[in-house]
Amino acid sequence: MAIEMSEECQEDLAHPILITGGGRRLGLALIQFFLDSGNPVITTYRTHTVVVEELKAKGVHCIRADFTSVADVNHLIQEVLGEYQGLRAIIHNASDWLSEGGEMAPYDLIQRMWQVHVSTPYQMNLALAPLLQASAKVLGKPTDIVHITDYVAEKGSDKHIAYASSKAGLANLSLSFASQLAPVVKVNSIAPSLLMFHQDDDEEYRQKALNKSILSVEPGEQEGVAAVQYVLNSRYMTGRTLALDGGRHLARRG
Repeated sequence: MAIEMSEECQEDLAHPILITGGGRRLGLALIQFFLDSGNPVITTYRTHTVVVEELKAKGVHCIRADFTSVADVNHLIQEVLGEYQGLRAIIHNASDWLSEGGEMAPYDLIQRMWQVHVSTPYQMNLALAPLLQASAKVLGKPTDIVHITDYVAEKGSDKHIAYASSKAGLANLSLSFASQLAPVVKVNSIAPSLLMFHQDDDEEYRQKALNKSILSVEPGEQEGVAAVQYVLNSRYMTGRTLALDGGRHLARRG
């Protein structure tokens, strides 16, 4: 499903959108949408792939940054500050999904989850807020920070406790930064549950996942793209979470 950018957004084209974790899935779909709309895009990636080279060929500014590395995060921030005078939006999409019971010790696991999902967005928001404020002044309207959280931020998780807690922390950042940066910058969260399956997910898993929501569909990455566009286009939404869960909170427990 193609999503058209409103005329109101055409004036945003000179102000880059920074999307973290843009090498696949929702991040990649967001990059392609904004490129098709004529927006300059900056993205981060952890692992070099053919997709990264393709994005570079399309004019995307790709910055390698492992968000578990403090040095990498600092380098990312300094590179953006050094090359840009404004930003239309920061979309915190980068994520790491690890569970308890694996090879990583609990202390290392919780540190990693919070470093990727909370500490890095926190540092980026503080450091790059002046760029968002500068673009807002030129555009004459608020710019945006969007945190991609997760349905489990409110529900918790049996198998991904550290992950769920860190996504809840990311959601909480929206409250503090929305208050701090208003009315110049809007700060919101988008909390998906299932958007799209992985190729190696078997039929039994797919059906079980679909049954967790009352709509029982795999909406696809364009549902996330449309949600981001709604948040960016809104003039009256900040400090809120937009849920994309198919009514999962209403589903009967088996």
